[in-house]
Formats: sequence, C-alpha cells, structure tokens
Amino acid sequence: MVVNYYICTKLFIMITREIESLIKEYSRQFRSLLVVGPRQTGKSTLVKKVFPNKPYVSLENIDERTLAENDPRAFLNRFPKGAILDEVQRTPLLFNYLQEIIDNSNEDGLFILTGSNNLLLQSNISQSLAGRVGIIDLLPLTVQEIEKFGKTNFSLNELIFKGSYPEIYDKTRKPTLWYPAYIRTYVERDVRLIKNIENTLLFTKFLKICAGRVGQQINVSALSNECGIDVKTVNSWLSVLENSFVIKLLQPYYKSFNKRIVKTPKLYFYDTGLACSLLNIKNTNELSLSHFKGSLVENFILMELLKQMKNKGNSEDVYYWRDNKGVEIDILIDYGNKLLPIEIKSAQTFNKDFLANIKKFNSYSNVDVGWLIYDGNLEFETEQGILVKNWRNISI
Repeated sequence: MVVNYYICTKLFIMITREIESLIKEYSRQFRSLLVVGPRQTGKSTLVKKVFPNKPYVSLENIDERTLAENDPRAFLNRFPKGAILDEVQRTPLLFNYLQEIIDNSNEDGLFILTGSNNLLLQSNISQSLAGRVGIIDLLPLTVQEIEKFGKTNFSLNELIFKGSYPEIYDKTRKPTLWYPAYIRTYVERDVRLIKNIENTLLFTKFLKICAGRVGQQINVSALSNECGIDVKTVNSWLSVLENSFVIKLLQPYYKSFNKRIVKTPKLYFYDTGLACSLLNIKNTNELSLSHFKGSLVENFILMELLKQMKNKGNSEDVYYWRDNKGVEIDILIDYGNKLLPIEIKSAQTFNKDFLANIKKFNSYSNVDVGWLIYDGNLEFETEQGILVKNWRNISI
C-alpha cells in the first residue's frame, strides 16, 4: 500500500512568516531542526511550506504513532532522505533512534521536528540529540504578520482582544467561540500528556485565576489559597503552563544598582486573546473598561517584542526591574554591553509623568537611553535620550 504523506488540510492562508529565513538558515547549520511553540501557531503549515519535498507525518495520527512506538526502526526506515515529524513529543522513544540515523548521516536538515510541549521535548533532546538539533520557537503572529491577512487598521484593543493566532484572521473566527474550544482542547490533551492531572475542572479554574494575575508578580501562597491546592501543586501547574507555551514568567533583572529589588517573576500570557477569554472579556468595549486593560496592553507589547526577537534568532535576555520603593521598569532588555529600559502605557495622550520611572532607573544604572511605548501618535526623543513611540512602530 502506498501512503501519500503529502496530503494535508490547508489551515490558513500561506502568508510568509518572518521566521522563515531563520528556519532555512538553521536547516543548513544543523543535521536536524526542531520547531516548537503553542498549538495552532502554524508550525506544521510553515515547515511544509519551507520543506515542500520532505514527506510529512503527523504523530497525532494514531496509526503512525502506534507504528513509531511499536517498531521505531521500521517507522524511520521509510524515510531514508529524512521527513517532517509533527508533534514528535507524542513518541519520545523515537529520539534514541533518530540519534543513530543523524550520527550516521552527513546531511544537514535531515529531519524536521515540531512540537508543542517544551518540557517533554527538552528532556528527550538533552538525552539523545544534544548538539545535533537546532531549536526554534514559533510564537503567534506579529502585528506585521497579522496585517498580511488584508486588514491594516486594527486598533490596539482589537488586537489584544482577538489575539494573534493565525486561524482567527484567516478564517475570521469569533474569539468568543474559538478560544474556549482551544482552552478545552489544551486542558484535555496537552495537560494530560504532560502531567496526569485528573481534576481538569480544577486545573481550568487555576488557569482562570492565573489570568486574573496577568502582569502581576506571582504569589504562590495566594494562588494556593484561592484554588485550594498546595504550594507544590501550584509550582507544578505553573511549570505545565509555561512549558506548553500558555504563560510566560518574566524574570526580574538580577542587578540591584545598590537598591533592594524584587526577585519574584511576573506572570504574562503568550497570547492576549486567550487571556481575555479566560477573563470573560466578551468584546473590545468590555476590554476598554476593564481594570485589566493596562496589564493586557503591557502583556501585548511584551509578546510583540519577544516574537520579533525570536523571529530574528536573537537571544531572549528580557526582564523587568523593580525596587522595594515601587520604581519599576516594565521591560528591561539586556544586550550584554547595554541595557534598554522600556515603559508601557495604554493611554493615547502623552504625559511627561510617564517618563519618571525610566529617568529614575537611568540615574541608578548610568543608562542614557529608553523607550516609552503608548497608544498615541506623537513620537519624539526627549532631552534625556528617551524615545516616545507608538506601539505600531516598535522594532527590535
């Protein structure tokens, strides 16, 4: 029986993703390539587009997965010139056999792997494919990628509410319907795969409680009390959410500049549309009136910057900084030889008070640059070297 591995369902318009050139470069530098990221970010469609001549196999397919688990050699021997193996974390046994094939080949970019579970993938790679595989994170769409779907005048509120998943824009899905289905699928499939969590209702409650902490420092004891689980379980579930690309724990910058600093990470979501759904925000009007608005704007800008960095292959040295007096820098990018403090505001009208925290931080750290990102159209550079920028015009 001849199986056609190229048959696939077109999920969304084949736009050019910003990360494509990086993927091609990695495939020329490593014998294998792993593309990881949240579900529904377009990993499968992207790698099939970039590597159209490679056979494609989804390990979500029960028949393929059964063969890979029961007879991994027979499974891999069908692909002497390599293949795309989708959702490879479903069959961890394959990694040991992939190591042997890759070590006996001089060809770069032989196997292209994708996955949505960073914890399981990293564990298997560190054991079997360390040094043999290039790893790329594919996050949801950037603003520029969203505009490739034909509409360029989305407001900040619209983008936050809709989120950044490709299917929302290609298929014009309703966020109020799409995200609850996404959450249910995630809890029922991915969570069970990472941890054998039997009480999925309680885990969903925990996920919603986390959404209510967006942009805040994590208080493990408070999460424990509110959800009715012990601290150990809270930390375990936070790890599940982080390793399946649902939440991002932004770490504090470690240098104090002779100040007592906060050392607790802050909680954000990889997608603001998902966060809005968990917060039961039903439209942009509710978002504009929500007391979560400022935190969601901060979340959106942080993710936009991270996506740009990931798409260019830049290292992710991104932090926040806060001292015990309440002086806080929303985002601090460490370039090694310099720091870039970034303050984020949801307002459309500039106020000079917006610059206060950057000025204080710069006086502590001897930094002479900074960005203020907001929703207004007035853009300029202050005498202190701080760039005031509209969110549409940020580029790392």
